[in-house]
Amino acid sequence: MQLPTTIENDTTDTDAADPNQLVLSYEEVEELGRELDELRARIVADLGERDREYIYKIIKAQRGFEVAGRGLAYLGWFPPAWIAGVAALSVSKILDNMEIGHNVMHGQYDWMREPSLNSREFEWDTVCPSDQWRHSHNYMHHTFTNILGEDRDIGYGILRMDRDQKWNPYYLGNLAYATALMVGFEWGVMLHDLEVENIVAGKRKWTDVKGLVKGMWRKAGKQVLKDYVVYPALTGPLFPLTLAGNVSANLIRNLWTFSIIFCGHFPSGVQTFTPEECENETKGQWYLRQMLGSANITGSPLFHIMSGNLSHQIEHHLFPDIPANRYPEMAPEVQAICEKYGLPYNTGTFSHQIGSTWKKIAKLSLPNSMVSDDVEFSVKVDRQKQDVA
Repeated sequence: MQLPTTIENDTTDTDAADPNQLVLSYEEVEELGRELDELRARIVADLGERDREYIYKIIKAQRGFEVAGRGLAYLGWFPPAWIAGVAALSVSKILDNMEIGHNVMHGQYDWMREPSLNSREFEWDTVCPSDQWRHSHNYMHHTFTNILGEDRDIGYGILRMDRDQKWNPYYLGNLAYATALMVGFEWGVMLHDLEVENIVAGKRKWTDVKGLVKGMWRKAGKQVLKDYVVYPALTGPLFPLTLAGNVSANLIRNLWTFSIIFCGHFPSGVQTFTPEECENETKGQWYLRQMLGSANITGSPLFHIMSGNLSHQIEHHLFPDIPANRYPEMAPEVQAICEKYGLPYNTGTFSHQIGSTWKKIAKLSLPNSMVSDDVEFSVKVDRQKQDVA
């Protein structure tokens, strides 16, 4: 179900009577914002030893899995050991990228004043330089979340992920492009800040991205050398098996990360917005956009840890710099606020959300005239503050 937001200045009785449309006043949206601000303030005031111990435990576990994975590579001639080694290294890379790297670089642990967990200094185990990721993700995506033409995470410059994106024959390959992006996701993330589609269109010159390319070359070179040369070479005659294991671990991490991120941003029911709709946005309206432009995934505590708690994408978009381990306790309150104002709280099982996402990718490979419109519900917001007599 697609939920496009229409932000206009007037409301009518006809609009209010429409069962498929929710009408919120300016005052209601601002009150919603105040409630979310209060929730945030309570959690920030409560941050402390529990959160410190949590991230240290995750780091310890991540390092333990990496040591186990690297160590088992020396027994790679024994198939069960090779499989166990790949599994351990995959878990290590997922934890490093999702629950540690992504969250640390959001500044979720800057309050600890721990140099190794400083958002500006942290470097993760992937080919994308951390400083470039902070720009493309922390700034571009979280500032312009789901705004067409401004949030490049909508399709990553290669996919059609919304009906309002103009169709052309190139998008017939939507499913193939998405599959390629999924397999090489860390490389897609690395190239994201280049805006390759704008370079191809002549809107950006290679000279504009010279510094970015140098940073990518340095970071990717170190990663390739580490995973595909040094560690395999250390196992001597087992080089081919160790190389295959490292490739497999990176592939598993890519498939998992892609799936979690796409489930949080693109399943049925997630809205997109136009720049005009978001002009002169108040804090309450920004909160509303985050809530309507995100989706959650239900699962066990272990599932949430392995997703970096991005299974709580709604809460993450609302509070990106709050330690992600707090999202599960915040989620019921956020859902209650949604229910209070009649807003959808988009959540579902992993199988439902991933199935919905791939269905959308397939449908949007075709022109709008060839597929049905899924619009069933809309939210209309009066952006004008009412005068009180």
